[in-house]
Amino acid sequence: MSSVRLFFALWPSPSLAASLAGWAEQARPTTGGRVMRTETLHLTLAFLGPVDAQLADTLAAATPGHQLPAGEVALDHYGVFSRQRILWAGPRQTPAGLQAAHDSLWQWLADFGLTAPPQPFRPHVTLLRNIEHAQPPDTTPAPLSWRYDRMVLVASESLTGGSRYRIVAQSRPAGGVAPALAQSPGCNDQGSP
Repeated sequence: MSSVRLFFALWPSPSLAASLAGWAEQARPTTGGRVMRTETLHLTLAFLGPVDAQLADTLAAATPGHQLPAGEVALDHYGVFSRQRILWAGPRQTPAGLQAAHDSLWQWLADFGLTAPPQPFRPHVTLLRNIEHAQPPDTTPAPLSWRYDRMVLVASESLTGGSRYRIVAQSRPAGGVAPALAQSPGCNDQGSP
């Protein structure tokens, strides 16, 4: 039986994605590495990994009926995952509302037989991969405020040198119209040349 790699994420507006790309370019001289393509930048709420294709279809059908509580997160510093050689942007502390949204999402996913990972939630946006120096830059750009009101379900397809992301569903906005997404269906995370 076939499977699909899935994750739920917050997807930035085009202007926020452009600002995050600026953060990546500012950090690159210090850390080295490969800059992520602007249209692939996101904040993962729940990484599901490979799931059965039938469950993937069920989740895609159920996601528009799910509502993510609106909230805001301030991206105010760089961080590093040394083992994975990743530089990221994120909040110094996870906002209570974002933690609650993460926890609520996993409670909803439990109804589909999915289990939350044991490690704590660390909200971040991957900016650079394969960094050469595991120290983040000493200075951080001005904080970015990310207001969110919905999440997306994304399928990730492995390709040589990266992954291709395809948004397959979007949750219902928490009141009002959702802002435009920063990417079109079928973007690659292979980074800039």
